[in-house]
Amino acid sequence: RTTNNSRVDSFQSLFSQMLDRSTIPGFKSVLAVAMFAQASVFMLQRGPAVVTAFSLATTFSTKSAVAASRSASSYGVRHAFSPRTSAASMKLQMSSVLEEGVDLKEKVVVEHPAYEVIEKDFIEEYGAAATLYRHKKSGAELLSVSTDDDNKVFGVTFRTPPEDSTGVPHILEHSVLCGSRKYTTKDPFVQLLAGSLQTFLNAFTYPDRTCYVVASQNDKDFYNLISVYADAVFHPRAISDPMVHAQEGWHLELENKEDPLIYKGVVFNEMKGVYSSPDSLLNRESQRSLYPDTTYGVDSGGDPRVIPDLSFEQFAEFHKKFYHPTNSRIYFSGDDDVLARLEIMDSYLDEFDFSPESKPGSVIEWQKKKYTEPRKEVHPYPIGEDQPETHMININWLLNDEPLSSYDEVTVGILDHLLMGTSSSILRKTLMESGYGEAITGGGLSDELLQATFSIGMKGVMPDDVPKLEKLVIDTLEKVVKEGFEADAIAASMNTIEFSLREFNTGSYPKGLSFMLGAMTKWLYDQSPTEALKFEKPLAELKEKIAESGSKPFQDMVQKLFIENLHRSTIEMKPSKTYESELLKEEEDRLKSIKDSMADSEIEKVIETTQKLKELQAAEDSPEDRATIPALEIGDLKREVTEYPLEETKNENDTGITVIRHEFGSTSGIAYVNLAVDLSSLAVEDIPLLPLMTRMMMETGAGEYDQVALSRRIGTYTGGLSTTTLTTAVHPEGSSQNAIMDGNHLQSKLLVRGKATSDNVGELFDLMKTVLTEAKFDSKSRVVEMLKETKAGMEAGIGAGGHQAINTRMKARYRVGGYIDEAMTGIAQLDTVRELLEQTENDWPSLLARLENMRSTILNENTCRDGMILDITGDKTVLENVQPSVDKFLNDLPGQSDGEKRPNFYVEEHPWIAPIKKLMSELVPIADEGFVLPTQVSYVGKSGLLYDEGEESNGSAQVVSKFLKTGYLWDHVRVMGGAYGGFCTYSPFSGFFSYLSYRDPNLAKTIDIYDAAGDAVIAAAEQMKNDPDMLSQAIIGTIGEMDGSLGPDMKGFVAFQRWLVNESPETRQRLRDQIIDTKAEDFEAFGKRLNNLKEASCAVVSSQTGFEAAEKAGKKFTLKTIV
Repeated sequence: RTTNNSRVDSFQSLFSQMLDRSTIPGFKSVLAVAMFAQASVFMLQRGPAVVTAFSLATTFSTKSAVAASRSASSYGVRHAFSPRTSAASMKLQMSSVLEEGVDLKEKVVVEHPAYEVIEKDFIEEYGAAATLYRHKKSGAELLSVSTDDDNKVFGVTFRTPPEDSTGVPHILEHSVLCGSRKYTTKDPFVQLLAGSLQTFLNAFTYPDRTCYVVASQNDKDFYNLISVYADAVFHPRAISDPMVHAQEGWHLELENKEDPLIYKGVVFNEMKGVYSSPDSLLNRESQRSLYPDTTYGVDSGGDPRVIPDLSFEQFAEFHKKFYHPTNSRIYFSGDDDVLARLEIMDSYLDEFDFSPESKPGSVIEWQKKKYTEPRKEVHPYPIGEDQPETHMININWLLNDEPLSSYDEVTVGILDHLLMGTSSSILRKTLMESGYGEAITGGGLSDELLQATFSIGMKGVMPDDVPKLEKLVIDTLEKVVKEGFEADAIAASMNTIEFSLREFNTGSYPKGLSFMLGAMTKWLYDQSPTEALKFEKPLAELKEKIAESGSKPFQDMVQKLFIENLHRSTIEMKPSKTYESELLKEEEDRLKSIKDSMADSEIEKVIETTQKLKELQAAEDSPEDRATIPALEIGDLKREVTEYPLEETKNENDTGITVIRHEFGSTSGIAYVNLAVDLSSLAVEDIPLLPLMTRMMMETGAGEYDQVALSRRIGTYTGGLSTTTLTTAVHPEGSSQNAIMDGNHLQSKLLVRGKATSDNVGELFDLMKTVLTEAKFDSKSRVVEMLKETKAGMEAGIGAGGHQAINTRMKARYRVGGYIDEAMTGIAQLDTVRELLEQTENDWPSLLARLENMRSTILNENTCRDGMILDITGDKTVLENVQPSVDKFLNDLPGQSDGEKRPNFYVEEHPWIAPIKKLMSELVPIADEGFVLPTQVSYVGKSGLLYDEGEESNGSAQVVSKFLKTGYLWDHVRVMGGAYGGFCTYSPFSGFFSYLSYRDPNLAKTIDIYDAAGDAVIAAAEQMKNDPDMLSQAIIGTIGEMDGSLGPDMKGFVAFQRWLVNESPETRQRLRDQIIDTKAEDFEAFGKRLNNLKEASCAVVSSQTGFEAAEKAGKKFTLKTIV
């Protein structure tokens, strides 16, 4: 309902709704699916997810926690842990879990005649009992992890090392879920996505493995999902049907003999998008440069220039070679019955015999560290005509060519945090302060593969500064060897990692998924899977060595892994304004040459194949085929909406501050805290400065602490601290909560968010007050660094995720909340950042005065306590223990308890409304906009209003939207159009509706597809009258999308947002009832509304060439160059 910085118009964030199979830049170690870094991991279902600070997936190995904390810090959170008493209190809080684990230990060793037990273990750190089985007949290994978690996870992983960059493992990952021996629809994956209660349903390709994962809280649903996935990986239709390879991988397309040949294919177009991203190109060249002799030197995702070299025969042979059960690693976790797990997998494995060549044939070879001097390479990357000709650089090390001990893994992980983990870490800070570039590249440690690497560099570097930057990196590392790290820096990093490990907060992602991905970092390489899940012993060993010799373990590690290590590469990316046009011409020339060499009969064959593929893609699955997919029934759904505890105390202790508490069964001794301060007194023209101001509060020092000291204190005493903003439309008092919100009633808050163990909450509160009231805004140089970094990040983000940018832009045209979102996070914010950079250089005193005035306005002594809210989540013991600190904090906060009262924004119009509506008509008029950047693909959006303000809406609209995403748009934009994704968003609160595509080879054709969607929905409504299962699956999928699994911190924050929006439990229940009671007639009504979308307009990210082609097809846009 609400997110950081603005109102969001759908239940989940845009990216978490995405149903396209899209690319993730990578996983840092085993950070589940919420952490993205430099290695290539291609995901089947979703695009780059929006990760909020308190929904980061933290895992169970120290190296993973390092990455978690660093990724978190990029969102303003630094996970931390206090060395004094918090470890003991955390351990005490875990004791109940461990006691329950004794029962698990007794239950878990289940005997089954088809399996032999090869290892059993109890993971004390997480109260999880694990048994590793080997299937006697097939040789498959199965890890069964028993926990008390009802969010059950199943996964099957194959070692799939490619020999070239044709992308065969990636294409196969897409293809195996396109029908199987038992489940005969064209795309069972989509049916599961559309009609199950899955909490995770995906597949992803690493450089050396392919994983297929499902999760559900419903036992029946869980085993349905397992059945489909197991049949898919072992018996896919794809290996006997070339049309699947053609659709998902690549094919030649030709409709008329006179037309030019073109390449089409989902993965082909996906990778075109990847290879349009400068950051992706830099990271790929970095990895390739370190691995000249092994599989890691090629691109498992596929190089678009090489993908068309892959034949169907090679594709099918790859499955035969690597997808045998002997080469599989099967995983279960959760509270389901172990015997049921073994039984269902035996039913699939029993028909296979052990393959003696399968495992040896997939072994990953070690790359020897053989360079006698560092390697240097220069490669081009695409820039726009008006973009500055700056370079990008990565300096990369291959860290090991033999296994690291658990102690070494822990040490290098914490070393990575010391070097790169926060904005005050020595290597990161030194580079940013150098002025040589705009933003950090490389991401530091990458350790999810057989061998670990480390990459560091910058983008936005002038040519003359490239050698200076490389020297600065080496000099900084040599300084570390000579001088070591300060004791408080070590303490902060150690505590950050330990807090993350013990909290084990995976946000909305299943904990079992994190277990699986962690286990795979050992298991894949034929080591014990449970060793990756243990951290107590190596962490204790490192603590002991630090107590004995201080910084020496880290200094020795830097000397060995960096200074003495010559297996190093420097990758310089040189800007090219002709890069995209050269690639396009190369592709056109290749296709022309192919066509010129064809006989007439061969050309006719391509035309026939093109037509046949289109017919197959357009054909609907028969009712008999659809019936093969196991499905739930409406009666399996929980009718009651889930509510979370909330206790409100207004004017607590006569302080004028409202306190909200959420009590849960156990929060592991941790308190999660949000302090909300009202922003309504700010001038509208200051809204675009809020992202800069909130970041300065965290990164420029505060009170007695400079930037470094503040970061370390946060790391030492808390589990994370962040500042952000939250703006949301609210239900006015007395209004119909079924009606579309009028948008005139808002709540606008500055949030200071943090977490700590209960004994450190007093310290957390002191830090929250300090950053709120005493942040140092006077560091011009640091502001320049932050603005440059933000600018570079936003430019890269639009290129990699243009659909998010255009959706934000389109929302700004219709609703005040959308305008605020655009001003703080969208293309308008990028314009603001560029203007602020110029102002900082030319008129810093004016900008500083403006920022200081914003803070003094927000914290006005006479008004700031009215509208101030303290929100706390914890268990009963935590809430009792922190109360004295709460009392002190409320008294210490600025403002007068009996100060002036603000207007009641549930009754009166928010003061931003009128001026913003005027700005909307001037700055974001309803028009078709095109945003130009160098890219080989497009992101195409169209939007409008389905309902007017005050008009009654119905929950059935969400069912139709879900149906559109997983049906019509999937089929026409993705399957037939060749885009990587096509989907839609709908807000039952604002009436806003949008169509979006992702990495799309088309532009005008996609808009035509959107325009026909209403008729498609009306036609589907007619079908549903004769096929009730079609309707019920859409309903079930919608409920599944709503009913995720959340930790207590997120549950508390959801409850807080519900309260802030003034949404009643009755409203939520009514919405759920309307969803479950959806009828075919509701689809028909929705389709008619789509055909009359009000104030419709488009927004598109594409290349200049793309817009020129669209204009020839009759689609004209007002163009703006982004980069």
